[in-house]
This record gives sequence, structure tokens and C-alpha cells, in this order.
Amino acid sequence: MIVDTLANRDLYSHISPRIAKALAHLAETDFSQLEVGNYELDGKNLFVIVNDYQTKPREIEPFEVHQQYIDVQYVVSGEEEFGYLPLADQTPSKPYFAKHDYAEYDYLPNKEAAAFIPLKAGMFALFFPQDMHMPGTSPKPQQVRKVVIKVKI
Repeated sequence: MIVDTLANRDLYSHISPRIAKALAHLAETDFSQLEVGNYELDGKNLFVIVNDYQTKPREIEPFEVHQQYIDVQYVVSGEEEFGYLPLADQTPSKPYFAKHDYAEYDYLPNKEAAAFIPLKAGMFALFFPQDMHMPGTSPKPQQVRKVVIKVKI
């Protein structure tokens, strides 16, 4: 997992050309002007999801992991927190669903071990397959516009 601001995006461009392209796209695009929806950058190798939502309490949200994609999550406006745990030997509460590249893990068994990290407007987080994450939470509901770029591994 990596958390930073777009001002430091060049530090992570060496990870992969697709991550470099995703971070450059975040820096060059005015997402406040885009409609909510999905946008292709490079077919299934790199695509963008623009979403508006209200944050939820962490107690009702699951953790998630992905096997085929790295998540680049960027907060355009608002603020949320995300839960983080290394995947290690955790057991999913719902099995991996390849079509949506998603496995779900219950919050409660991991409650004490999880770190919750604020993600404010202008910040991004990279989540790799070994990173259990719970995005979109906060103690009080807040309106958030977030962009997720899915980067094919």
C-alpha cells in the first residue's frame, strides 16, 4: 500500500508503466467536470471509475482484495478514511469472484488489527493484491467524489 499526494507521483512511476500512466491521468484531468461512470484509458488494462457517494461507518463495511488489478484510489473532493490490513492468512467471508476481481472479508474479526488512514482531497492510495482495504468510511457521513483507476497486473 502507498498513500501520498499527486505532487509526489513521480516517485512511483518506476513501479510500472501503467501506474505511471494512471498517476499522470489523475494529475492532468479535471474530474470535477466528468460525469459519474467508467472510462477506458487502455481497454481492460487501465480504466477509470468516477463515483460520488456518502461515506459509511466502518462497522458495516467489508474489507476487499483484488488479484488481477491494482487499485489507484484518488479523492477529488471530500474526505474519507480507509481500513488497511496485510492479507496474510485471512479467510474471505465471500469467495473470490473472478468476473469482478473481488473477494470480501468481514470487518469484525479484523477490528483490532486494522489501521484506519484518512484520505483527503488531492491524496491517492495504491492497493496491491496483498493489501486488504476498506475504502469509503468515516465516523460521520460525508459526501465524497473519488476516482478509482484499475491497473491490470
